[in-house]
Amino acid sequence: MENTPLHIWVDADACPKVIKEILFRAAQRLQIPLTLVANHPLHTPPMPYINSIQVAGGFDVADNTIVAQIKKGDLVITADIPLAADVIAKGGHALNPRGEFYTPDTIRQRLTLRDFMDQLRASGVNTGGPPAISQRDRQAFANELDRFLAKRGDR
Repeated sequence: MENTPLHIWVDADACPKVIKEILFRAAQRLQIPLTLVANHPLHTPPMPYINSIQVAGGFDVADNTIVAQIKKGDLVITADIPLAADVIAKGGHALNPRGEFYTPDTIRQRLTLRDFMDQLRASGVNTGGPPAISQRDRQAFANELDRFLAKRGDR
């Protein structure tokens, strides 16, 4: 169980709206600070625990801002594998919008797969993108978030 106050950070540029809504409800219900970071303006509910940071456009600017701000034990919501690796290296927790926690054990494998897919795309292979977030994904995310918050005692 962590003793430091929890802060939830969201890599908001690519985070689906339905996932943000789940996070807004959790932050409001549990009075947990939630910060969305993006390179475009974001609409957030007018609640004291929820805010957003708009960063300049550019490669990894939002990611670098999140990594610079997080503290050990913070939770970051991201589908970005390199960002998740940086979060884990800094002692944070990383959860993707489909409800999967990245761990020190799985992050290397995910980075290797990501690099392989990048090489395929660079050679002209169309690898497609991830499927849309399904109801099952939303439920998995909500369940994992709830378990994490309950384990920390922030529920």
